[in-house]
Amino acid sequence: MKVSRRSVMVMSSATAAVSAGSAFANEWPSRPIRFLVPWPAGGLNDLIARAFNDRVSKTLGQTIITDFKAGAAGRIGVTEIAKAKPDGYTIGMGNLGPLTIFPGLYKTMPYDVGKELIPITMFAASPLVLVVGADSPVKSAAELITASRAKPGGYNFASVGMGSPAHLTYEMLKVKTGIEVVHVPYKGTNESLPALFAGDIQSTFDTLPSLLPFIRSGKLRALAVTTPNRVPQLPDVPTLKELGLGDADVMSWYALIAPAGTPQPIVDRLYTAYTAAAQTPEIQKLLADQGLIYIPNTTAQFQAQIVAETARWAKLIKDNKLEIDQ
Repeated sequence: MKVSRRSVMVMSSATAAVSAGSAFANEWPSRPIRFLVPWPAGGLNDLIARAFNDRVSKTLGQTIITDFKAGAAGRIGVTEIAKAKPDGYTIGMGNLGPLTIFPGLYKTMPYDVGKELIPITMFAASPLVLVVGADSPVKSAAELITASRAKPGGYNFASVGMGSPAHLTYEMLKVKTGIEVVHVPYKGTNESLPALFAGDIQSTFDTLPSLLPFIRSGKLRALAVTTPNRVPQLPDVPTLKELGLGDADVMSWYALIAPAGTPQPIVDRLYTAYTAAAQTPEIQKLLADQGLIYIPNTTAQFQAQIVAETARWAKLIKDNKLEIDQ
């Protein structure tokens, strides 16, 4: 086969670029890494980020600086990660909302997940839990559905805002069961839970870390979890799938992301380091204590999960006319 001089030059240039990228990756990291958390300091995001970063920094031999860029439910911080120089020195945390829900929820987005970000691995996850107040006469998910069917529009449910995982998961439950339940959005769990305790709200979905202390203290009654299997923290609580009330898994997860264009050898090292950290006894205990779980996943599996979840949420949002014009 005859190869033109131009083709040889192109191949040589490509080979040189790959070699240069590999050489750069071999030297990385030679200075501190910035890990951007798109939510405020304090709370669970902060705790998880610092725990992982402290361990990974020892593996990589460089300090990982946990930085915070809150606003717009995570969109501001994720945008900064997406627009950062793809050299491995700016990475960060992503989760369910900014990476899979928001592309279908908001008519305009400041970043493109598929084109501007590399989802590397999910390093912690939380099931959502369907709960009612301890004084509620409802003892099971089946009783909740029956009561809601008997009084269409007469019951309500809380969420921490339009388009939140809790809101959309309840919308999925409504579609599955045909019930009519009124959505009452709050600014956060610190507002929605007191309303549930007082009986102003009949039920809600929320993350296990937010609800577990109140379930254990007897202030809330757990009816179902949204993971494919029961969770160790609530072994007696069935899954929605067991109850025939849903066939889609829903988890609020925490993930490692980087700007698109980050050299693959760096992505691979980050994946290996954060995955190894997730499997240590210390991190496993931390996750369990906080009501979290680790689900082993490859980068390819995680990226496929994001594609599937994005399509699922987009369809639910479109079918129920839940788009936000922003």
